[in-house]
Amino acid sequence: MLVVVAVPAEAEAVLRGLGGTARRVPLPGGALDRVAHPSGATVDVLAGGVGPGAAAAAAATALTALSAPAGDRYELVVSAGIAGGFAPGAPVGTTVVADAIVAADLGAETPEGFADVTELGFGTVRHTPAPATVALVAEALRAAGVDTLATGAVLTVSTVTGSAGRAAALTARHPDAVAEAMEGFGVAEAAARHGVPAFELRTVSNPVGPRDRSAWRIGEALGALERAFAALPWPALPVLPALDPQTPPIAQPPQTPQTPSDPVATGPRAAGQPQSHRADPPGPRRAPKEAGRG
Repeated sequence: MLVVVAVPAEAEAVLRGLGGTARRVPLPGGALDRVAHPSGATVDVLAGGVGPGAAAAAAATALTALSAPAGDRYELVVSAGIAGGFAPGAPVGTTVVADAIVAADLGAETPEGFADVTELGFGTVRHTPAPATVALVAEALRAAGVDTLATGAVLTVSTVTGSAGRAAALTARHPDAVAEAMEGFGVAEAAARHGVPAFELRTVSNPVGPRDRSAWRIGEALGALERAFAALPWPALPVLPALDPQTPPIAQPPQTPQTPSDPVATGPRAAGQPQSHRADPPGPRRAPKEAGRG
């Protein structure tokens, strides 16, 4: 299993929650920590960087580099870390389990207002974890005594909200939103293209709205993140269904006629055969050999 966070402080909180013995595993461009969890599961924890681009690149690197050589593959990907919470549903200290992972600012400004890339016909802005995953995680957290718990959409943004006006605009477009972070959609995109189940778990360090650093509770949120990972039912999670990408067809530009002498026309992607938005899922799964900031 693979857990992707943004920064080392989040990775350290996750590792404390997991317990067990960790060792460093090299990756192209970096490394991750591999934990032999007391349950018998193997959990890799990767600090992939801030923002959806860095998160997607880091997750895809791990999914490719650590799955292909041994013929194994990850059974589960988790985007995790701390986040801003939307009032009143997710006050500071809340643990959030995403029932939707949404790219909130991926699109275009138009005279009629913001249009996301789904409305523009260029892909998806929403990934939906399996409802059974969300229910199982929430149940495990409640059983462990996490009483401040919320489920709902977690928005992925490239610019953190710093005003009441933007907070209001986001909640108007996404009334189911409970939290805002910066990496979940990138991690979900990488997981979906590898056919691996994914979900997002966040703990709230600050309210979404005017930027008031005196109201941040980062230490408390990291402590809640540690407790959440100590409570997760790791052996049960990977058997759940894969993430639903909710991906509409991508609009394709007109194809230019090509002659048989054109090497592109005679290759595996001939003219008129657009590239799929998702990679074909890998072959049958094999058991793995081993078992912040939003």
